[in-house]
Amino acid sequence: MTSLATRAPAKINLTLHVLGRRESDGYHALESLVAFAGVSDHLALDPGDALDLAISGPTAGPAGPNADNLVLRAARNLAERVPGLRAGRFRLEKRLPVAAGIGGGSSDAAAALRLLAEANGLSLDHPAVIESARATGADVPVCLEPRARMMRGAGETIGRPLGLAAVPAVLINPGVPVSTAPVFKALGLGRGEMRIGAEHPDVAQDLGLDGLLDLIGPARNDLEAPALTVAPVIGEALAALRAQDGCRLARMSGSGATVFGIFADRGRAAAAARTIAAAMPGWWVAPTILR
Repeated sequence: MTSLATRAPAKINLTLHVLGRRESDGYHALESLVAFAGVSDHLALDPGDALDLAISGPTAGPAGPNADNLVLRAARNLAERVPGLRAGRFRLEKRLPVAAGIGGGSSDAAAALRLLAEANGLSLDHPAVIESARATGADVPVCLEPRARMMRGAGETIGRPLGLAAVPAVLINPGVPVSTAPVFKALGLGRGEMRIGAEHPDVAQDLGLDGLLDLIGPARNDLEAPALTVAPVIGEALAALRAQDGCRLARMSGSGATVFGIFADRGRAAAAARTIAAAMPGWWVAPTILR
């Protein structure tokens, strides 16, 4: 079989409401509207008998040792559930920032499951694929089919794909890795503690740019305030976006430190990205389209 390849796009939390912390397992219960960006990592699979991984690209170093990579973890989880699974050598090109709140590792893992499913004649809704995604990480299931949708719980409940118009945006990561655990710790919820008034607004099936902004404008990312205490530079990145012509909304994604700005059109998004990149050459700045 010839090599297979796919993109592993950045996952952007347009909203992220923390409903509380579950008593049963200690996980935080979330409601989040997720979209996916045009910027991505890239993953290829050379099918074969042995499982292996090679990592390259500008963010390969921060991605950590191969043995801990979620690509291999996802593949091993699927091999445990599918006897005789054909695996092979993965080649991962890392372009997205790491520990950045945009699900880079989870999207890589989901991409691995997509390629293995294709190589083995499995559908993406095959129980073994779904179970492997859940076993690999909370954000992996929503990344299996990277289309805008709601995710709930600790990531285990995935809504149907939404009709989201192409959204011009700029992503900024100010170069500071942020681990999820300290941000949730700063949120300060105890087991069994629920938050009043945290529910997410209902999401319609089809959303143009104005409809999307009307929906998510009053919503929020409940991790933004605690993340600012962990990495104050997030506030600088948000301020840089809000100062740009045509920025309709700026917010943090996930647990940070990546932030996104939604713009009136692609031209102003591109101009804003050039301005910010010139002023802050140490930041990762990417104009993109969210879908």
